[in-house]
Amino acid sequence: MSSLEAGHDTPAAPASPHAHERGNVLRLAVAQALAGANAVVIYATGAIVGNTLAPSPALATLPISIFVVGMALCTLPAGVIARRHGRRAAFLAGTGCGVLVGLMSALGVVLGSFWLFCAAMIFGGAYAAVVLSFRFAAADCAPMERRPRAMSAVMAGGVFAGVIGPQLATHTMNLWPPYLFAATYLAQAAVAAVSALVLVGVRLPIPTAAEVAGDRPLGAIARQPRFITAVICGLVSYLLMNFLMTAAPLAMRLCGLPQETANLGLQWHVIAMYAPSFFTGRLITRFGAPRMATAGLALIAAASAVGLAGMEVAHFWVSLILLGVGWNFGFLGASALVLECHRPEEKTRVQSLNDFIVFGTMAVGSFASGGLLTAYGWDTVLWVSFAPLAVALAALAATAALRPDHNTVG
Repeated sequence: MSSLEAGHDTPAAPASPHAHERGNVLRLAVAQALAGANAVVIYATGAIVGNTLAPSPALATLPISIFVVGMALCTLPAGVIARRHGRRAAFLAGTGCGVLVGLMSALGVVLGSFWLFCAAMIFGGAYAAVVLSFRFAAADCAPMERRPRAMSAVMAGGVFAGVIGPQLATHTMNLWPPYLFAATYLAQAAVAAVSALVLVGVRLPIPTAAEVAGDRPLGAIARQPRFITAVICGLVSYLLMNFLMTAAPLAMRLCGLPQETANLGLQWHVIAMYAPSFFTGRLITRFGAPRMATAGLALIAAASAVGLAGMEVAHFWVSLILLGVGWNFGFLGASALVLECHRPEEKTRVQSLNDFIVFGTMAVGSFASGGLLTAYGWDTVLWVSFAPLAVALAALAATAALRPDHNTVG
């Protein structure tokens, strides 16, 4: 535990594993802002480029679907790299994928190759999968009582990602005529390279022999009621956020509202997703992870209720803002619960399993929402959201009845 995870030529770390807490959290927050722009660029441009390059209009959104699936598929391999070689090795592998997705996407645009562009999205998903682990790495940097604050501080970097990504696309999209967005993808690759330079300075302990071995069987850990509840809460929070966010812009269009209205609503939604992170950690420390997860689920329910109240601009916007804040409280509360379910030597396996389940299910929600909206309407999408919310709230209530709310793992 006294060496650094970076490599064999890295100087020894101080005795305290938390000696570099502030610097690590700051670097991870900056990297979150830079790396998060990768996903924003892909969501903003992927369907447009896909529509231009695809052999059939039905395949226009395939690149984004591949990105989401790649994110789910690469979560577990990223965890294996972190367990065997350290988190920083996984971070650098991820940012390498971030550079590749930019270069390959630009080449696909220039060559007019739809399938090369789709292949690039797999690397984009791998990059996003690694970025997901930044919040848990921040928790590694801090003592138990400050872990929720460290996680939320890193997630706050998403606010800046929401600004960097759209601005990157806006100011570079036409720099290489006639290849729309080719320069954007090159710029995104450069941003990923800068993120790698930031992450080089992250100083975390190398994995111990016990961590590499894995200690308890993963199945035994996954059967803990507290872990099951944490996964359900994280899954429902992320699933419904993606489920409703994906359908909302199209619902606004179907209601006759202008595209600018939808864009502004999504902008406020993204801000609402990440801005609370500046204080969510303190709230988790004060009230506990289960209560914060419950509050997040309640806000998501409120978002659906507001959406059902009408189809004016205000209804959509308030619903999206409540959805963003609810996701923040629910997802960070669930992440804090995961930290209570494993021993230190089990962290990377358990955390990557949690993310694999959460983001694999998120992909299903993303695919389902559009079809449900088209077939049955916006109100049906909103009513459907109450079913998983009820399951998550029931799981929280059952876990609270089984044992008191306290940290079970040091």
